[in-house]
Amino acid sequence: MKTILVVDGYNIIGAWPDLKRLRDLDLAAARDRLIDMMAEYQGFSGHQVIIVFDAYFVQGTEKKYNNSKVEVIFTKENETADERIERLASELIKINTRVYVATSDYTEQRTIFAQGAYRKSARELLQEMGYIQKEIDKKLNEKIEKRPSSRIQLSREVSEIFEKWRRGNL
Repeated sequence: MKTILVVDGYNIIGAWPDLKRLRDLDLAAARDRLIDMMAEYQGFSGHQVIIVFDAYFVQGTEKKYNNSKVEVIFTKENETADERIERLASELIKINTRVYVATSDYTEQRTIFAQGAYRKSARELLQEMGYIQKEIDKKLNEKIEKRPSSRIQLSREVSEIFEKWRRGNL
């Protein structure tokens, strides 16, 4: 079964302490950091991720782009992120597709739940990201530990002889 996570971008930024602090300094950097984090989530979980940012007061049409294979949507003029997420959830829900919406907006949670999507609060997603980061770090450390010190497998004795040659002690 295919799983899609739709993220209410500014809601998550406002709910996660690190992103909230970054947002207060540089909103674009907070958006980019969230996109990077969701790319890690997508890579680890295998779930498709779509992030929706509210561009309610911005003139123009809806903008979409892919960043690290994460789909990023800025809503069109006079459309809220909540409206776009609701429409997106109803379009994506199929028999073989499970849709989660990450938001802490209670009204939005109830609306998407009524459409058949699952909800994931900002706190739940943050906890899941913590777990994912620990697993990524663990796998990275395992790879580093398993990596041989040289490209050619050498016995310890031969490695010591080469090291002495390298240092000019032989």
